[in-house]
Amino acid sequence: MEKSQRCNKDTNTNIGFCLLPSELIQNILFHLCIPEIIRMKLLNKFVLTTISDRSFIRQLNDGSQRDTWIFVYTRRWRRDNGVLHGFSDRSVRWFKIPVAEILAGEIRPGEDLYLLTASGNFLLFASNTHSGIIAVDLVGKIVTRISSCPLGPRGTSSWRRSGMKLVPDPSSPSHFRFMFAEMVNNRPVLFTYHSNTATWHTKEAEDTTNWVLKKNSNVLFLSLSNRPHESTVMSVDDDGSMINRFPAILRPRINQDAIRQCPSSVGFSRNDLESQLLHIHGDEYKVVIRLDTVDNSKMKKMMKSLEVWEISSNGEKWELVSSAPSEVISNKPCGVMMGCLERRLGVIRVALMTNYEGLWNIIWLDYDKQKDKWEWVPLPDCRFLQGSNMAGISFSSGLTLSL
Repeated sequence: MEKSQRCNKDTNTNIGFCLLPSELIQNILFHLCIPEIIRMKLLNKFVLTTISDRSFIRQLNDGSQRDTWIFVYTRRWRRDNGVLHGFSDRSVRWFKIPVAEILAGEIRPGEDLYLLTASGNFLLFASNTHSGIIAVDLVGKIVTRISSCPLGPRGTSSWRRSGMKLVPDPSSPSHFRFMFAEMVNNRPVLFTYHSNTATWHTKEAEDTTNWVLKKNSNVLFLSLSNRPHESTVMSVDDDGSMINRFPAILRPRINQDAIRQCPSSVGFSRNDLESQLLHIHGDEYKVVIRLDTVDNSKMKKMMKSLEVWEISSNGEKWELVSSAPSEVISNKPCGVMMGCLERRLGVIRVALMTNYEGLWNIIWLDYDKQKDKWEWVPLPDCRFLQGSNMAGISFSSGLTLSL
């Protein structure tokens, strides 16, 4: 009886929704995220027709492309199917995305996957079992195994998040380019995979003494190495084809005054328990996080400060951009911290994952450089993390529907 009443109620709600003016229905849909809209297609034929309208899709994509997503991939044990959760900066809840269903039948039983990076509709997973890369189109529900990397099989530990970039093809939404920088025989090399031809291309980078960052130029930055006071970064003029253009090598340093104020290291500085530092690189920026120990415990730490540094316009040094105000810095204890950084649409975004005594927490901070404004992005409860093993975290640009 209760089930019958519930079905009748759902049916009445669906009918009532469809009786609304079409302009109002479209306006409601424009306020939803792509995963919600995809589910709305199943409501009935009228809503499906509305969502499939080419004019509606264009308007929807124009707004959705400006969204920022954060994806978190978790596993209960080493070789389970894993669960992907996503959150958009204009949503109010985490979405459980059925990536395991998309991968079913396309991956080998017991394959150990780790989320490398994401952009637009695409996710890249590294297979530790077979040391390969798997691309997933979330909206098109297409799985592609990328042909062998020129450097041979590579497991998760061989990939550096700040040294790679996934770029959707604007002229062909079903394709992408995957770029990563690597030192080969002590020479910096750019590797690019083009999904439309399923081929790899390589270019050796050049040292430059006259490099200048031009405003409004489309330049990508891939991190190669991070020494105590100097980084090696590859600058790529991204015109889509890279014809007749060679990547440039930059070696930004931190000056002595800055070193005294904020000694540089990669990872935690184990020699100074009162001032432990974590560096997170992404694009032409890096975030330096200072941690303090609590109660003389080597495991329990608190975030003391967070600073954004930028490569100078001539590529020769790191320059301090801003320090986060105390009100956006987390006061929760952490034993382990990791994160990712992305610059898009003028905003520098930082995601930090902390773990203390088995309890995971995610912190999302935005810094608008033009407005010199920091913002803490509130996240819904992340209880899905508890009892899970982390298998990757990544920012991504907005999802879109195909015309």
